[in-house]
This record gives sequence, structure tokens and C-alpha cells, in this order.
Amino acid sequence: MAKVEKNLKQEKIILGVDPGTSIMGYGIIMINGATLNLIQYGVIHLSKYDDHSIKLSKIFERVVQLIEEYLPDEMAIEAPFYGKNVQSMLKLGRAQGVAIAAAISRQVPIIEYSPKKIKQSVTGNGNASKEQVAAMLKRLLKFTETPEFLDSTDALGVAVCHYFQNGKQEKKGKGWGSFVKENPGRII
Repeated sequence: MAKVEKNLKQEKIILGVDPGTSIMGYGIIMINGATLNLIQYGVIHLSKYDDHSIKLSKIFERVVQLIEEYLPDEMAIEAPFYGKNVQSMLKLGRAQGVAIAAAISRQVPIIEYSPKKIKQSVTGNGNASKEQVAAMLKRLLKFTETPEFLDSTDALGVAVCHYFQNGKQEKKGKGWGSFVKENPGRII
């Protein structure tokens, strides 16, 4: 009997995060059965802080506040993409790590998705623009206003991607052992 009741009320709240060191996006959705509902979305403005450690502290504090206010069951976060500027990548990785640490501090499970996977999941095109992602989310989540900063809709996209993936993390590979077996000529 308890299993039947649980299946009838499949309610879940997902916090999506698009990490950044100038602007960090967040989006919160609720899944009720097979229905997606928008709860909240927005951005955390960090460019007003010059000190990177203060930015990281603000990310941690705000993510904890979001978790305490909305009580998400899971957090989905965009993985940093590979870029040419190593310093930017390091800063972005730190921002992501601090957001993850905030979720861990509140025992919220975290799943990470690549930007391409998020775009593919939301629009059907892994190379979609931020504007295309926002347009599709407006239809899916039934909101009309396009936000000033698309980082917020990017974060909603992360949450929606997580819903579409049923919480399954992307497979990143089989590990070094499999790589060595499959590529014996590449080992020095």
C-alpha cells in the first residue's frame, strides 16, 4: 500500500545551477508526476566583487540560502566546458566546486551535465544558442518574460535536463583500465 501511495505522489524539486564568477544562474523546478512546474529562477550578481574569494563565499552563501528556502531533492549543475583561457577555466571550476560544496553541506545529491548534453536535452540540438534554450524553456515551463540574463534560463535548462535524464548521470567513460586495454599502442 505504501508503494502505491508513493507512486501517486512523485513530487520532486530540482535546483539547477549554471556556475559563473560574474553571474551565476539558478533555476528551481518541481516535478509532480509527469508535470513540470517552474518555481523560481534568477541570477546571483558577482561582478561587483573584486576579490575572487569573496565571490566564492557569496556563491556558497546564496546556494545554501536557495537550498534552505526551496528544499530541493537534488541539484543539477553544468560542468565547466573546455576553453582556451586556463585562468577562466580555473575560476569557473572553483565556482562550480563551491556550489557543489554548498549542496553537500546540506546533504543534497548532485548530478553534473555537460553544456552540450543540456542543450540537446532541452532543444534537441546540442549546439543550440542560449536564446534557443530560453525559448524552449518558456514553452515547456509556461512563462512569458525573457530574463535580462540568460544565465538564469541556462540554469533552468540544467534542471530540466536532469528531469529528462531521470537523474542518470552521463557516462564519461569506462575508466583507465578499459582505455589501456582498448588502446595498447598509445601507452608509453
